[in-house]
Amino acid sequence: MKKLASRLAMAALLIFIMCQNVSAAQMLIPGGQLIGLELSDNSVTVAGFHTQFGVDTKAAGLQIGDKIMQINNKKISCAQDIRQALKDADGAVKLCILRDGKAKTLKITPQTTADGPRLGIYLKQSVTGVGTVTWIDPESGKFGALGHGVNTVSGSLLEMNKGSAYNAEVLTVKKGLSGQPGQIVGSICGVNPIGTLSKNTQQGIFGTIDTLENSEALPIGTAKAGSATIRSTVQNKSVQEYSVEILKIYPNAKPAGRNMLLRITDPALLETTGGIVQGMSGSPIIQDGKLVGAVTHVLVNDPQTGYGIFIENMLEAAS
Repeated sequence: MKKLASRLAMAALLIFIMCQNVSAAQMLIPGGQLIGLELSDNSVTVAGFHTQFGVDTKAAGLQIGDKIMQINNKKISCAQDIRQALKDADGAVKLCILRDGKAKTLKITPQTTADGPRLGIYLKQSVTGVGTVTWIDPESGKFGALGHGVNTVSGSLLEMNKGSAYNAEVLTVKKGLSGQPGQIVGSICGVNPIGTLSKNTQQGIFGTIDTLENSEALPIGTAKAGSATIRSTVQNKSVQEYSVEILKIYPNAKPAGRNMLLRITDPALLETTGGIVQGMSGSPIIQDGKLVGAVTHVLVNDPQTGYGIFIENMLEAAS
């Protein structure tokens, strides 16, 4: 009996410890801060053409949005790779590009300039923008943002190779109107990153961060129809809490971040933004003192209304 009692006591202690660990893992700091994001997939994309040196290149068939994969069978992962490949070439070069997910080959003769052979194109080596932090794990420093993924110009999910997070600030707000989505126009502050990005998924962007201001951690919960609040930064650098109403819950979880329908009810936010605007994606949704999800999309014809993702779907994608 003593051995049995001892085993039962140890089992009870083990269960208690496991419950404590689960509880701790479910405590997250709700965000609301505007954050700058820079994502790279180790490729370069055509962003424009030089008015003089890019004429022949454009005529040869290269287009804005084309991803340059190879030049004369040499792999291209940065602008320097292109300069070196052109320098090593003699005359016309063969470009292997990716357009709308399909590989194409173009033959182009570079222009001779004082700086060497050039294609006369402007390049984009990463995708940058601003969004909103949803949660931060106070124990590990891991965080999630946006509640949806970052896509390429063709609409497919960007296959991120590396990425960085930066402080950001609001420059101005374009108010949302019916048929005209609004936008938080923000800017990255400084050149030093405050974190690294590790995942770009349909449920959000995830990584590790170290310098955002901390606040009280909250337990995670399950969203339900009714009153709630969101945290966002729509002016200056101050995170504010605003009232919303969760109108509908979709029991069958949708992968693209449309798990709930919500409406902005806060007069101050409606006055400033007109409702949900670009840049607010990731704004944490808090209900009954628990973190239940994040804002993800706006209805184009009704900017006061949009969609949100369940917090558990973001956490699953982050794991």
